[in-house]
Amino acid sequence: MAERSTAAVDVADNSGDDPLAAQAEKAATDGEAHAEEAAEQDTQNEGGERKTREQPAISTPELHSGHKLARRYRLEECVTRLDGFSSWRAVDEKLRRAVGVHILPADHSRARSVLAAARSAALLADPRFVQVLDAVEENDLVYVVHEWLPDAAELTTLLAAGPMEAHDAYQLVSQLSQAMAAAHREGLAHLRLTPGAVLRSSTGQYRIRGLAVNAALRGISAERPQRTDTEAIGALLYAALTQRWPYESDAYGLSGLPKGVGLIAPDQVRAGVHRGLSELAMRALVNDGATASRQEPPCTTPDELAKAVSAMPRIRPPEPTFAPPPDYQRTTYQQGTYGRKPNQAGPPAPQPVVPPPAPLESRTGRALKWAVAALLIAALGLGSWQVADKLLDHDQTTDDPRNSQTTDEDQDDKPRKPVPLTIQGAQEYAPDGTPQNEEDARNTYDNDPGSYWRTNSFQDGPDLHPQVKKGVGIIYDLGEERDVTSASIALRHGGKYTKIALYATDSMAPSSSVDSMNKIANGQSSGTSLKLTAAKPVKCRYVLLWMTAMPYSLQDRFSNAGYKQAITDVKFTG
Repeated sequence: MAERSTAAVDVADNSGDDPLAAQAEKAATDGEAHAEEAAEQDTQNEGGERKTREQPAISTPELHSGHKLARRYRLEECVTRLDGFSSWRAVDEKLRRAVGVHILPADHSRARSVLAAARSAALLADPRFVQVLDAVEENDLVYVVHEWLPDAAELTTLLAAGPMEAHDAYQLVSQLSQAMAAAHREGLAHLRLTPGAVLRSSTGQYRIRGLAVNAALRGISAERPQRTDTEAIGALLYAALTQRWPYESDAYGLSGLPKGVGLIAPDQVRAGVHRGLSELAMRALVNDGATASRQEPPCTTPDELAKAVSAMPRIRPPEPTFAPPPDYQRTTYQQGTYGRKPNQAGPPAPQPVVPPPAPLESRTGRALKWAVAALLIAALGLGSWQVADKLLDHDQTTDDPRNSQTTDEDQDDKPRKPVPLTIQGAQEYAPDGTPQNEEDARNTYDNDPGSYWRTNSFQDGPDLHPQVKKGVGIIYDLGEERDVTSASIALRHGGKYTKIALYATDSMAPSSSVDSMNKIANGQSSGTSLKLTAAKPVKCRYVLLWMTAMPYSLQDRFSNAGYKQAITDVKFTG
């Protein structure tokens, strides 16, 4: 097997690291543990992909717990001190929340690049990354403030517990590849994507910290940044499947591969590894002549890796396991020991049999029997008379046409429990021939709050008609004709000017105009969600969501300030 470049990840000897169980107790920050940072060597790797600049010794500013930056950020605990910069856990006293802070002198040779990287990462605003909150140069210091996630767990801690299940590993590579593909589309690279840079929240979502900033702090660069990040994701997938690091050196609390054997497929390292994920890891790690087990082409960019993941059959989570019920224990009464002393030996003493009461044979008994018989006869007679009276009333009611109504309508008037309707597909509807974002229509029903379909930014508003156009919309396919009663719509931009209406249409490409369609419901939002309810159910297969007004929002990374809106999630009930 040909030699491979280790440019994708840092291969540091972590034999002196703290126990991983102890690391799990530490809160998640953007700085690595002290021992890992001390073991890391900023040297040029074998493949030449990543290069580090020589950095003279620089004294770290004298900071201490309790020191305040900008009269706002109070430093609490130093988590990293390395190569002229330090990382701290701090408190934002203005917003009363925990944050992380990187600090380095303003005359540091990397200060300019760190500021530039932090400000570029802050513009991404992608929830899959730990967000940069502030980047400031003040009082001979440069500091970068970022989110602090105390409830998230590092991938290092997760791998210490053992290899991941196939579904968890699938989610890991899927979310990381999609996130890094989005970052590279904006011109941002990570270059230091290690197990310590990946966090998993309590909801199962993976988040990446240190985008662009970690590499700038350490002076790391790469000639092929997309290839570097792709190989790093492959190394993380390899570690998740095998609990081994895919290089000869031990790193991040994981044992490396045996020396001299080269790259071994994960399913050859550990039994029971998912074959498709094993080959995917090989395709991401392939380099300098090494090939995957099925000779598939290598994945050289995060986007290619994300497409390869989406082409795989979806891996479902394992079925939940339930503990078997305890063995049935017979009680002392069921065992026939009721009334017996606990230590008494031998069979229980026979209980005396109580004889049944004697039959009523006396004079009083005979009188009582006759009285009971008379009462029964009277009851039967009264019942027969009531039945006959009911039958007569029924005949009169049947003959009267005014009383011929049935109770079916009363039964139909009972409210039915709403049932969620499954969306089979979606397509943007642009009758004027100028769509907004056709390829993102599917993001409105993928149950991912981080993805959405957005409109363009318009200078006239909030009503689109008549200055801009009649409206913008999406047509949803429910698979078959269903009774549509309501819809819940999650919006990205708040405000009270989002007007949306639902229409029943005949196909994904309607032949008629919106004005001639059957309206299901309409409404106007007062925030980031809108609930539309029909006056009565409308039976249809295709539903048009038609937006005619939208609020004014500030500039973001996709569009300028103006009247615009984005839809993150749509659900129908019937």
